[in-house]
Amino acid sequence: MIIRQYGDPVLKEMTREVVDIDAAVVALTESMVETMYEAPGSGLAANQVGVQRRIFVYDIGEGPRTVINPRIVETDGEWVYEEGCLSIPGLSWEIVRPNAVHLVGLDLEGNELSIEATELEGRVFQHELDHLDGILLVERLNPDQRKEALGILRRRTLDMPAGDPDGLSRIFTR
Repeated sequence: MIIRQYGDPVLKEMTREVVDIDAAVVALTESMVETMYEAPGSGLAANQVGVQRRIFVYDIGEGPRTVINPRIVETDGEWVYEEGCLSIPGLSWEIVRPNAVHLVGLDLEGNELSIEATELEGRVFQHELDHLDGILLVERLNPDQRKEALGILRRRTLDMPAGDPDGLSRIFTR
């Protein structure tokens, strides 16, 4: 699977709920986990691989997990942490987010999940839910950070050949 990069319109769209957890959903999440590990990353939302469904996978060191139709129902505190994104490779910023979250959703068997998470796990949940809501990391930056980030991303985009959204042709044509 190819991870969609900043500038791809699919990243700005709101995803749709999963109605049936079937073999196709299971196969999708297995491919997403492989893609997340290859990147490498600690989380990956379905729309980052072009699938407009409310699914994300993550692994913060305890093995891969899947959350379907996630929602954060409660937050608390504040935590500043340097955050990056697989759709904006090579860049990261200090982002302020709640420290504790209560996430609900479904697992791959359709069982209800209710997870109280803090620090890194809570941050991964918030980051991936942002993706599923069509919100990119740059939208969480303060005005000065955002201006700098958009300048960098604009230069990157202008430097990419047409029809090569991931920039790989530059690597293979050298």
